[in-house]
Amino acid sequence: MLRTVALATCLLCTSAFAQKPATPPPPPPLQTHEVHADHTITFRYAAPAAKSVQLGLDAFPKPLAMHEDAKGLWSVTTPVMPPEYYDYRFVEDGVDKLDPLNNHVIENYVSLGNWVLVPGDPPMPWELTAVAHGRVDHVVYTTQVAKNLPQNQEGYVVYTPPGYDAKKPGGYPVLYLLHGWSDSERGWVEQGKAHLILDRLLAEGKIVPMIVVMPQGYGDLDFVEQGWGVWSQPAKIVENLELYSKMLLTEILPAVESAYNVAPGRENRAITGLSMGGLESLTIGMNHPKTFAYVGGMSSAIFGGKTTEDNDKAFAQYIPDANAKTADLKLLWVACGKTDGLITANRDFVAWTRGKGFDTTTVETEGAHTWLTWRENLQQLTPLLFRSH
Repeated sequence: MLRTVALATCLLCTSAFAQKPATPPPPPPLQTHEVHADHTITFRYAAPAAKSVQLGLDAFPKPLAMHEDAKGLWSVTTPVMPPEYYDYRFVEDGVDKLDPLNNHVIENYVSLGNWVLVPGDPPMPWELTAVAHGRVDHVVYTTQVAKNLPQNQEGYVVYTPPGYDAKKPGGYPVLYLLHGWSDSERGWVEQGKAHLILDRLLAEGKIVPMIVVMPQGYGDLDFVEQGWGVWSQPAKIVENLELYSKMLLTEILPAVESAYNVAPGRENRAITGLSMGGLESLTIGMNHPKTFAYVGGMSSAIFGGKTTEDNDKAFAQYIPDANAKTADLKLLWVACGKTDGLITANRDFVAWTRGKGFDTTTVETEGAHTWLTWRENLQQLTPLLFRSH
């Protein structure tokens, strides 16, 4: 018996020595955008050959410096961040870079970036939640007005509310929601999360059911493809604005009212937009008060001058017949972030409109020229629409 035990023990020892060493487990995947429980975010970027790496984050006016470890991994941890979607990019030796391990990509005509969500508890209005959801359609048609579009193909996005009824008596009011320079017609959905915000506001009974139309914002596509320098060319700004106005009023608006169950009359139409779209919405809306009864702008790229006289001349070139009595708007609404570079221009515009007799509603938020401000603006404006009749 002892011999048997000894032999078995010896065989076990031999077998153990004969086994190959276990393969070590692979290293955990690199977490390039790690959201912590305390709402800080750690960003990491592998670039052993880089001399410097920074993080561009839309919550901060300047890029954050990242620090390198011995293996060439750069990292930075943010302060505590409020629940939000944040746009970011890595800047490697002065060159913008995408996060290679984040498939949430932001793409527009000018730049690329990624986004990361710091979730709320409870979830914020722009987060996907278990409420009734509307439908989002993407429509493409052949424009006879806009210039330099590929094959003259123009796009717009249409949101219809949950339970949309194509035969509902009276139809639905319509908000025309315009994006900013560099974005496309998908900007308000992809970055602004407008459809999710509208779903939540409807579920909470804060807004009336409405159709929301989000058109592509260029009367001349060269206006964006030529780069930032186009904003120093007043003739280009005016041309783009005139073409876009014609396209919206003579092509998109009739097409929407033919394809969807739209309530008739100016009191059932609103228009607003951000930045370039704010310039477009204010000028189109105020120049066509028989078409729109509700007009708004967010961080609008509408520029005045250095004096009151300069302002009057500058704003009058966009809205030559501004008159509160003849316009009879149900709402003129102007919003801007307090740290936005356009805040002075927007304040000047508000003063000018009040000088023309308009009872302009103003909103100034703690924010800059970013989607963090515009998502909030959308929640502030939409509850005011289509309730006064």
